[in-house]
Amino acid sequence: MKLWSIEGNSQRLDGGSMFGNAPRTMWTKWAEPDASNRIRLATRGLLATPLNGKTVLFETGVGAFFAPDLRERYGVAEDRHVLLDSLRAAGFEHTDIDVVVLSHLHFDHTGGLLAPWAPDAPPRLLFPNATFVLSRRHWPRACDPHPRDRASFIPELPALLEASGRIEFVDGDRTPALGGAVRFHYSDGHTPGMMLAEILGPDLRDDQPHGGVVFCADLVPGLPWVHVPITMGYDRSPELLVDEKQAFLEDKLARDVHLFLTHDPDIALAQLARDERGRFTAIHQVARLAARPLRLERAA
Repeated sequence: MKLWSIEGNSQRLDGGSMFGNAPRTMWTKWAEPDASNRIRLATRGLLATPLNGKTVLFETGVGAFFAPDLRERYGVAEDRHVLLDSLRAAGFEHTDIDVVVLSHLHFDHTGGLLAPWAPDAPPRLLFPNATFVLSRRHWPRACDPHPRDRASFIPELPALLEASGRIEFVDGDRTPALGGAVRFHYSDGHTPGMMLAEILGPDLRDDQPHGGVVFCADLVPGLPWVHVPITMGYDRSPELLVDEKQAFLEDKLARDVHLFLTHDPDIALAQLARDERGRFTAIHQVARLAARPLRLERAA
């Protein structure tokens, strides 16, 4: 099996919102804000094939579905659908994708499911041959959002997904489309039922898979958030998220599972370690993946 990092449209969002509880004097050491206090963010997908005999895309980024005024509001840089270009550069079309795995349905993770905005054209789903793998526990939130996070969802998307007849809801840690190749973890701190997909590694020790890759979604959106206390202003329950992140990273470090980062502007993949103070840190950082084997060598 080979892995590709698939770049989607880039964004700029308010740095204070992205770093929630961190003071500006701290977070500006990690991300340089522009004149509007916004920082650079990627919206990156992970492509894996063959995975359980399928070509699988983990998330689709923000895409190009926004009208020009909303594209400006949410800091989306490009007006073209960058994810489609990135798929094509890797040798794939959106029609080649058999399964799309969605951690949750916020627009910066799912907008790439939609065709680019055009005047007077209604939203339209791409990926006509894909099964859409979704968290059943998250689905009610997407269909009826809380006022606090309503703006994070695309109102038309749930109906479009239902009308496709190709949703596969996940209730536990496995799903039929992906068989035993992927295990799901869950987090409620950012949004209820967010689903974190781990491509299981090839090594089995103590009856546990080692050496895999996990799509961290918004539990760990980028390198600075590897530090456990750092949360986002967008998180619905920051204290819960901190506890979830601590347990999540402990497990991934113990099993040498690499982190795939969807929002980091420069780094797609990193390996966990601890620093001299016992805090989690990211080493063996990789900017992009291009037909990279799943078996990832552990750094010395």
